[in-house]
Amino acid sequence: MTNLAKRIIPCLDIKNARVVKGVNFVGLQDAGDPLEVAKQYNDSGADELVFLDINATFEERKTTLNLIESIAREVFIPLSVGGGISTLQDISNLLNAGCDKVSLNSAALKNPSFIQEAAQTFGSQCIIVAIDVKRREDLSFGVFLSGGRVDSGRDMQEWLAEVESLGAGEILLTSMDTDGTKAGFDLETLQIAMQACKLPLIASGGAGSMKDILEVFEAGVDAALAASIFHYQEVEIMELKRYLHEHGICVRL
Repeated sequence: MTNLAKRIIPCLDIKNARVVKGVNFVGLQDAGDPLEVAKQYNDSGADELVFLDINATFEERKTTLNLIESIAREVFIPLSVGGGISTLQDISNLLNAGCDKVSLNSAALKNPSFIQEAAQTFGSQCIIVAIDVKRREDLSFGVFLSGGRVDSGRDMQEWLAEVESLGAGEILLTSMDTDGTKAGFDLETLQIAMQACKLPLIASGGAGSMKDILEVFEAGVDAALAASIFHYQEVEIMELKRYLHEHGICVRL
């Protein structure tokens, strides 16, 4: 276990300029105004924020820069943005709009050299590769793109190794099997991912309680990303951090 503080990262899934939340990537419900939600998280002790424009790739458009700019002006913790990023100019625009990191998913799968170009141009520290994983019928771990709609044909372990070799700085791994279920993180998938790749790992998909987040940190991930439990005030971030601290997890209090 390293002594680096574990990070708590609320996620804002954005559709039609509103925060939404679903289960297993479907059944989306409105969860508020992005700017207001972001400000609340900034003030409540979150370590970072992730903003995902979940329909940008599917709708073949770019993430809305004016929304990013207004959030970046109000938020003083690292802000990561994903959705519809497919060129170096897209990344430049987002960094200029005030975000600290970008999250690549579909574009990286379609053109893996994009990861290397992005890391060489802007630095690995601001390049996250988001990987949406679901177990296939043969129990292999499939990597999906277009907001979880399309099986890329890639296997998680080989894609993780390739992403690491191309210079990504961090992995955001979402288990589609547990996403939005609040039944706990997919610890088996995360363990296999950590064996395949040594990059910092953000776990996503399934947080339902403070105990779930404790368990995923004990499993060795670097950061825990969650949406529902924070959006609906089921778990308060500083209360969560005190709980983790009491259980021996290094967090920023």
